[in-house]
Amino acid sequence: MKKILIVDDLHPAFKDQAIAMGYQVDDEPQITRQQTLDKIKDYTGIAVRTKFRIDAELFAAAPNLKFVARAGAGLDNIDDKIAFERNIELINAPEGNCDAVGEHATGLLLSLMNNFRRADMEIRNGVWDREGNRGYELKGKKVGIIGYGFMGQSFAKKLAGFEVDVMAYDKYKTGFSDAFAREVSMEEIVKHSDVLSLHIPLTAETRQMVDDEYFFHFKKPIFFINTARGEIVNTPAVLSAIKTGKILGAGLDVLQVEKFPALGEQVWYDELKNNDKVILTPHVGGWTFDSYRKISEVLAEKLSGLSF
Repeated sequence: MKKILIVDDLHPAFKDQAIAMGYQVDDEPQITRQQTLDKIKDYTGIAVRTKFRIDAELFAAAPNLKFVARAGAGLDNIDDKIAFERNIELINAPEGNCDAVGEHATGLLLSLMNNFRRADMEIRNGVWDREGNRGYELKGKKVGIIGYGFMGQSFAKKLAGFEVDVMAYDKYKTGFSDAFAREVSMEEIVKHSDVLSLHIPLTAETRQMVDDEYFFHFKKPIFFINTARGEIVNTPAVLSAIKTGKILGAGLDVLQVEKFPALGEQVWYDELKNNDKVILTPHVGGWTFDSYRKISEVLAEKLSGLSF
């Protein structure tokens, strides 16, 4: 019988539908990596979110593996080169959490432009400063989106009612202008953007792509949003750009180092946490109660289309 090992917390919809397709499903969200290595040889598929990397060691221990189901948007925690060499199918579910990411990015942007974090903290501390918390309106602004896949498109759609000019650049796509965004060159993004939002995967090419030089080229002060992957952005470069006025505010759902204690040990962490022009969230942009279910449903649908 075809067997699937679920090693992470997935909505039961995936397990239920996989069983209906004839799979034996072992749902073990508390399983450790070592325990997985010890038993993965017997499985046709593995389903994971972010618990650990599906790397060379794990692939070597899984001679019967036919697919990896990633309950999320990216595939950067999977060694896709080995998967390709072994004809192992990789399925993910950006369709399941793109609405969550689009809404989260919009929320971060509105919070930054209207000083919600600073104003809230000041009032709680007895300060009533209307002038110091005067905000900006979105209407009429130019929003630059880098990457126009499911996430970038979702953000563009969420902005549709704000009467903004949405520009999108995607290095790997052309001819994608639609009712929500117009395709532009990177030169136009850096020349005209009032807002910059990242929606690209983490690859060898994009790792630490956004650095001091990257921000230097922007012609106007920008609001900066990152709901993609933290390793794409050099955090000290963001803090430096805020100091110089290049960045008016930064909304960061992801960081180049995540989780404690590792995050707290970074030399830039104290400056980041004390900067009132930064809003931080703990990598939850695509992780809502709704997307929890939708991701599993999308994965199950893609599983039904596999043949081996």
